[in-house]
Amino acid sequence: MGADLSRRLVPDELWELTAPLLPRFTSRPQGGGTASVDERAVFTAVVYVLTSGCAWRYLPESFGVSPATAHRRFTVWAEAGLWRRLHRSVLDELGARGELDWSSAIVDAASVRAKRGAR
Repeated sequence: MGADLSRRLVPDELWELTAPLLPRFTSRPQGGGTASVDERAVFTAVVYVLTSGCAWRYLPESFGVSPATAHRRFTVWAEAGLWRRLHRSVLDELGARGELDWSSAIVDAASVRAKRGAR
């Protein structure tokens, strides 16, 4: 994968916010388990799949990450709440820089069930 595409998908500023939030993977004492991989390459591959609509199985080899590894990490990260925490971290960073304008916002209109007897 070209360095240009990698830096466009995951600029250094985004990676600096993301890296500390990633769960750590360690080898199992009995052997096997997760092989050491470049976390930024995996994250970039996941961002590529999520933003391009590419199926996991068609992840280009140029990312240097197998589709199975990218999908497995995505799943682990989702279960660990990475995406929610990263979203919050990005908002905090933008707020600290004064780059957020909360004068208008869109609120999710998800349906919420009222408690029985509530008005």
